[in-house]
Amino acid sequence: MVLISEARVATDRSGRYLVQLCKHFGHKVTAEWTDERGSVDFGWGTASLRADADALVLRAQGHDEESLSRVEQVVGGHFERFATRDELTASWVRQ
Repeated sequence: MVLISEARVATDRSGRYLVQLCKHFGHKVTAEWTDERGSVDFGWGTASLRADADALVLRAQGHDEESLSRVEQVVGGHFERFATRDELTASWVRQ
């Protein structure tokens, strides 16, 4: 069973944040991306990213509560640090 959560962050800089996050994570784990879509495999969970015209959509997946929470914290935490100037936050919704 896979647990999923999603955060949709309104921004007109979604492509920039997607690439920045994937490049950053790609230094340590497997990450692939284009300007519109990205994926990160942490080994204990995964994240997929989508750059819409008006929002960055972050999707976390894990096989249990602990791994899902960890993906949310790692991806959300890095995003929020990168987006400090724009004062953006990721609010996760479990599905």
